[in-house]
Amino acid sequence: MNRRKFLALSGGGVILAATATIGTIATRKPTDALAPWTQAGTMYTEPRKRALSYAILAPNPHNRQPWLVDLSGEDRVTLTVDTAKMLPHTDPLNRQITIGLGCFLEVMVMAAAEDGYTVDLEVFPEGSDLTALDERPVAVATFRKAATANPDPLFAHIMDRRSNKEPYDITRPVPTDVLNRITMAASRGAQAIADGSDQSVTTLRELTSQALVVEIDTPHTFKESVDLFRIGKAEVEANPDGIDFSGPMFETLGAFGLMTRDGTLDTSSTMFQQGKVAVLENTETAMAHLWLNTRGNSREDQITAGRDWVRLNLAATAEGVAMQPLSQALQEYQEMAEHYARLHDMLAAEGETVQMLARLGYGIALPPSPRWPLEAKLI
Repeated sequence: MNRRKFLALSGGGVILAATATIGTIATRKPTDALAPWTQAGTMYTEPRKRALSYAILAPNPHNRQPWLVDLSGEDRVTLTVDTAKMLPHTDPLNRQITIGLGCFLEVMVMAAAEDGYTVDLEVFPEGSDLTALDERPVAVATFRKAATANPDPLFAHIMDRRSNKEPYDITRPVPTDVLNRITMAASRGAQAIADGSDQSVTTLRELTSQALVVEIDTPHTFKESVDLFRIGKAEVEANPDGIDFSGPMFETLGAFGLMTRDGTLDTSSTMFQQGKVAVLENTETAMAHLWLNTRGNSREDQITAGRDWVRLNLAATAEGVAMQPLSQALQEYQEMAEHYARLHDMLAAEGETVQMLARLGYGIALPPSPRWPLEAKLI
């Protein structure tokens, strides 16, 4: 949701007046859920845990944080997926979840390099199912002390990386040389392409807006997102995954019962209609688009896409450019089929799979997203 526009959902005057009278509620901050961002690299001396303390900050769909880690053995990390964290309606084949796991692995590798370790990855060593992830390992990582350190410059931007879901400044185009430098960060095997030309931006603004409306207007896909709303500090602290609605505005809305999951699902409500307008402002303020293609669509390809995706996000951060995934048109469910085909016709003329699509631009600074602590993810 567009946080700056959300006052319109229930009437700005009422909310502003309420905020003035319940300052204590409005200023509550989910400090426990944000603690992993300050604890990364500082709480642990064991190399694998140090690397994992950064990996849990990786981007992932709907902030589900679907990773589970087994540290059996002295130098090994076995990554599996938490099947309770799937998105069966918007990600029925678990492709996006797999990409998120690839992001996790890449950040882990980068963090290990900072401490002088190389990481050998064996992806899906026991095989995989293209229709659904299961309990088999996603990856086995072996840490080895390197003779010479080879840190990645992108690691410096881990703590500042965000998926910026606010409107972007439509007076500031993203220069072509900046787009080129960002796409060069994809070095794990996927192909990154960015375009800020007027024709491309106009076409993709329209297509991504239409796809977003399909997801919102399809009851089962919209409800999947709404069910993951975490409204206010108490909900975020109790469940620091899903879609975060914390901060003064949402604390107040939640405290007065003016923002509820049931209310959001009511398509006849002002909350629903104004909410749709608010999120469409995001797609409509894209100043460039970036997409990531792979030749195939195996689970290994999806992991590769995730590894390159987080690299692109970090490269954009380094350039001061905001970035938000626009995954709706890439989702593999029946109601989205037309937009999926159109997007692939446009961006994958040689039969590639478009794994990720994002809008780029210049936006406001944002706080980090909540995270489960590392201990909650250790088997």
